[in-house]
Amino acid sequence: MARIVKKFGGTSVGDVERIKNVAKIIEADVALGHQVAVVVSARSGVTNELIARAQSINENPNEREMDMLLAVGEQETIALTAMALHALGVPAVSMTGAMAGIKTDPFHTRARIVSMNCDKIESRLAEGSVVIVAGFQGANDDGQVTTLGRGGSDLSAIALASGLKADVCQIYTDVDGVYTADPRIVPLARKIPEISYEEMLELASLGTKVMQARSVEFSNKFNVVFEVRSSFDTSKPGTIVKQEVSSMEDVVVRGVALDRNQAKIMITNIPDEPGTAARIFGSLGEANAIVDMIVQNIGRHGVANMTFTVPREDTKRAVAAVESVLNSIGGGEVAVVGDIVKLSVVGVGMRSHSGVASKLFGALAEAKANIQIISTSEIKISVVIDEKGCEDAMRIVHTAFGLDKEEG
Repeated sequence: MARIVKKFGGTSVGDVERIKNVAKIIEADVALGHQVAVVVSARSGVTNELIARAQSINENPNEREMDMLLAVGEQETIALTAMALHALGVPAVSMTGAMAGIKTDPFHTRARIVSMNCDKIESRLAEGSVVIVAGFQGANDDGQVTTLGRGGSDLSAIALASGLKADVCQIYTDVDGVYTADPRIVPLARKIPEISYEEMLELASLGTKVMQARSVEFSNKFNVVFEVRSSFDTSKPGTIVKQEVSSMEDVVVRGVALDRNQAKIMITNIPDEPGTAARIFGSLGEANAIVDMIVQNIGRHGVANMTFTVPREDTKRAVAAVESVLNSIGGGEVAVVGDIVKLSVVGVGMRSHSGVASKLFGALAEAKANIQIISTSEIKISVVIDEKGCEDAMRIVHTAFGLDKEEG
């Protein structure tokens, strides 16, 4: 008997028929005698619909109330999934994040998991029930509902697998694994059988939508091996994500990612003096705006310019944070450029191979993509380019690194 945690994303539970299909997948494991805990997302489109309703009432809705509203999506799904299992004769019980023992910090809309108490889930599993947990949500010390940010159901599943010491954690989605690039953009993209936490973390944080970056970080920290696989074709093996994979350094670049959810913020004519950057980024931190790539030009005539990128949904709060500092220092202007993307290549093999940057820049030149910002780490190179023509650039880069061909 194994203990299994299964997570089903929004497309996997998108309507009643898909929820019935999920129930059949769960039933098959129960029939083999396994203990099964399940984490589900809201049905695809529900969260966006709830956000739109909120913003039609108030353009800047209160974050506490947004958490109360958005938590509804997952609660619908857990109840429907339990009902679908009941219809198959499988004992099942649904639990909200709070009922499941997911304790978070006090920050609404982007809460972090502080601890997990799995006693209630353990008790239900011991009784022979399937436990269905609402992903994306928890509760803080005051009992207030909190949500974990976009993709937070992945984090719920990984945390649950860790807390339950599960034998396996399966992340079911609408794709059958992790690919060398988005196959909708790059038709020659290939499924990767195994990938390291490091590479998966970079790809997730750089625009690959298969997994939430924080969930991969959590997996790495607590060594939770998981598999990304399809809920629509369970006969196909998925992609295993774990600490180390075979021939890690033999593959120079494991994948190419494209992140369209980026905005570039440019600050001009700011005082070129010690402490200016600290004040700007201190204000951005207080506003909970996530800053990514940063470039500061050499100051001239007592003033300097600075450019950085943020997720598009953070644009308003980032601009407000910058403007508050500019008002206090008596100078500078801020502007936003939204029609940009971040293209990245990722691979632990970069540590032991040279010429990666040269090959990337050559491919971008072939694609006639002008590079605006460059950022590097040991295992990735990211560039900001114009959104126009970015898909052609991604395909050319994918080919340049030999990712169209099978490994070995």
